[in-house]
Amino acid sequence: MSSLEPAGVITMEASKEKKVYNIVNGLSEYLSIANDRNRLAFDLYKYVIGEGDEPLVTIRNAKVKLNGISVEEIAQKITDGLKNLNG
Repeated sequence: MSSLEPAGVITMEASKEKKVYNIVNGLSEYLSIANDRNRLAFDLYKYVIGEGDEPLVTIRNAKVKLNGISVEEIAQKITDGLKNLNG
C-alpha cells in the first residue's frame, strides 16, 4: 500500500504541440494515413520550436501519401495554419 497520492494528469489542449497536431489532423481528407499525419505533425512541431525545416521541405522529406492535393498546396495550408498558431 502506498500513502502517496497518484500523479496528476497534464492536459495538452493549450500547448503548441497539440495545436500543431490539430492543424495536421484537420487535413485528414488529404492525409488519409494516421501514421503519416502523426509523423508530419511531429516534424512540423520541431519546425515551430526552431529545430526543423519549413513545411514545404518537411512534407517532401516525410514522403507522406497525399490524396487530391499537391505538395505545394498542402504546404501553403499548413503554413497558413502555423501563422494563425503564432498570431
